[in-house]
Amino acid sequence: MSEAHYYETMYILRPDIPEEEVDSHLKKYNEILEKSGTEVLDSQMRGKRRLAYPIAKHKEGIYVQLSHKGNGQQVLTLEKAMRLSEDVIRYLTVKQYGPLPTPKSTSKDDEPEKSETEKKEIKSTADQTESTTKDEKKEETKE
Repeated sequence: MSEAHYYETMYILRPDIPEEEVDSHLKKYNEILEKSGTEVLDSQMRGKRRLAYPIAKHKEGIYVQLSHKGNGQQVLTLEKAMRLSEDVIRYLTVKQYGPLPTPKSTSKDDEPEKSETEKKEIKSTADQTESTTKDEKKEETKE
C-alpha cells in the first residue's frame, strides 16, 4: 500500500502589508487552488518573522503555509500567480508523503502553536531568570 501524497506551499509576504490584505491573499490563493480542482487541506498564517537574510531589502516577512492535494498541475498555476504578485517575496512548494495534515483549530485567539524548540527556549529563559533572581537574593542576605 503506497502512502498518500500532497503538496505544501510555504510563501512569504512583504512585512508592511496590512492584515486585511494578508487575509485577501490567503483567500486568493485558496480560490486559485479550488478553481483548478484541488482540495485545500490546510491554510495557516504563521505570522511575521525575521528572515535569515534580506530579500528585496526586507528583513522580516509574513509566513503562510498552504497544504493542498491534487495531481500536481495546480502547483504551476499557484506559483505563477505568486510570481506575478508584488506582495509575495518568496515561495516554495514541496511534495509531501505520509499522513495528510489535519487543520489546526484556531480557537486560541488565532495564536500560532509554539514548536518544541520554542517551548524549550522559553523554559530555558525562565530558568535563567529564576536562577539569576536566586543569586541576587543570596547576595542581598550576605550583605
